[in-house]
Amino acid sequence: MFVHKIDDELSLKLIELKDAERVFELTSNSRDYLREWLPWVDMTIENEDTVGFIKMCLRGFAENKSLNAVILYKGDLVGVAGFNNLNWSNKTAYIGYWLGEEYQGNGIMTRVAKALTDYALTELSLNKVEIRAAVENKKSRSIPERLGFVNEGCIRQAEWLSDHYVDHVVYGMLADEWTK
Repeated sequence: MFVHKIDDELSLKLIELKDAERVFELTSNSRDYLREWLPWVDMTIENEDTVGFIKMCLRGFAENKSLNAVILYKGDLVGVAGFNNLNWSNKTAYIGYWLGEEYQGNGIMTRVAKALTDYALTELSLNKVEIRAAVENKKSRSIPERLGFVNEGCIRQAEWLSDHYVDHVVYGMLADEWTK
């Protein structure tokens, strides 16, 4: 099982079926907040939807194609983060993340993204980490920017959100840049 301690307050743990109720509760409690940038929120209507998501995550982990973890902050499950995709042929990891609304503003996601980037580039010996965020999603974009990721460009109409497309900014960090 994957468990990664980040610091005294924060750790990542492979998402498990027993986490479904808390992940669903966190999603429901932050639904309006999360809906603005995450298209899956409106399709997560009941606990079974979260169970299906976790099963998909566990399949991806077993096949070494992804690694999704719950974020534990002071022992409480506060969000989900990880590698939505691990592209081994190109040695690239793609980080995705979300955090319950009440846990915003504590530097949690910056520390999580930093730990995931370090893990991908040092422990997994990958060459690149990418983070994508909607152009208008300033909070999400501030994370890779704070960590020194390079803005590699914009993908037009990259994602459908409820009733409109949003453009994505692509941020990248290379292994040789990370170690400097």
